[in-house]
Amino acid sequence: MTDNFTIALVQVNLNDSPARNLEKCVEWVKKSGDSGAQIVCLPELYSSHYFCQKEDTENFRFAEPLYSTSYKVFSRLAKDLSVVIIVPFFEKRAAGLYHNSAYIINADGSEAGLYRKMHIPDDPGYYEKFYFTPGDLGFRSFKTDHARVGTLICWDQWYPEAARLTAIQGAEVLFYPTAIGWHPSEKEEYGAKQREAWITVQRGHAVANGIYVAAVNRVGLEKPDQNSDGIEFWGSSFIAGPQGEIIAQCSADKEELILGTIDRKYMENVRQNWPFLRDRRIDAYNNILNRFTD
Repeated sequence: MTDNFTIALVQVNLNDSPARNLEKCVEWVKKSGDSGAQIVCLPELYSSHYFCQKEDTENFRFAEPLYSTSYKVFSRLAKDLSVVIIVPFFEKRAAGLYHNSAYIINADGSEAGLYRKMHIPDDPGYYEKFYFTPGDLGFRSFKTDHARVGTLICWDQWYPEAARLTAIQGAEVLFYPTAIGWHPSEKEEYGAKQREAWITVQRGHAVANGIYVAAVNRVGLEKPDQNSDGIEFWGSSFIAGPQGEIIAQCSADKEELILGTIDRKYMENVRQNWPFLRDRRIDAYNNILNRFTD
C-alpha cells in the first residue's frame, strides 16, 4: 500500500424520497471519485429523511433487506469508480427485526464488511429504540483495497470504548456516519455547546488512539411531522488527524464534499511519540465490564 490515501465525506440534505436520495448520493459519490477520493462515506440512514423524530410503524417502509437496492447500486458504482464506499442504511433483517447498519463496499464492488450500530439512543426527537435492534456484530475494522477502516454510527461516537476497540483492530480511520442536529427551540441557548461537544469528543478519540477520525453529518431542517419543530441538522462534517487537528470541515448549512489525505507515516510517527497504545494497562481494566462501580 502507498503512504497516503484520500477519503471523502458527503454532507447532504436528505428530505426527499428514497429514490431521489439514492440518485443524489450516487451523483455525490461520483463527484468524490472524480475529485480523487479512494474511500467515500455517506451520512447515517442516507436513503430517507430522519424518520426517528417520532414513533410510527409506517416508517418501517424505509427499511430494506440485505443486498437489495442500496447494495446493488453502490456495489456497481464502487466497481466502476474503483472506490470504497461506506453506505449507511436501514436494514430489515426479518419481520419485526431491524438494524441501523452500514455496508463497507470494496473497490471491486464486493462486500468488505457489514456494521450494525451498537449504541441506540432514545431521546426527544431521536426515538431510535422504537426502530432499531442493537448491533450484534461487535466493533470491527474492515480490510479494503485502499485501507483498513473502522465504521461506527452516530450515537456510537460518544463512547471511547467503541473507538478504542475498533482502533486496536488495526483501523487507520474511524468513520462516523451521523444524523445529529439542534432542536430549533434549544439552538440559541444550547446550540454552540452541543455542537462543540460533538466535535470535541471525536477529536479526543483521534488523540487517544493516534488515528484519523472522519464524521459525516446530514445538513438542513428536516420536519417530517408538521406538528413538530423538526431537527436542524448542523452539518459541520469534519476530518481530524491523529493529534486531533482539523484537516477539513464543512459548513453548518450547506451541502458539501470534503476530502482529506490520510498519511500512514505521520500516523505512525504520532504513535511513536505519543505511545498511548503501548502504555495501556490492559491488566487493570476489568471494571470496565461493569455498568457502574460504587
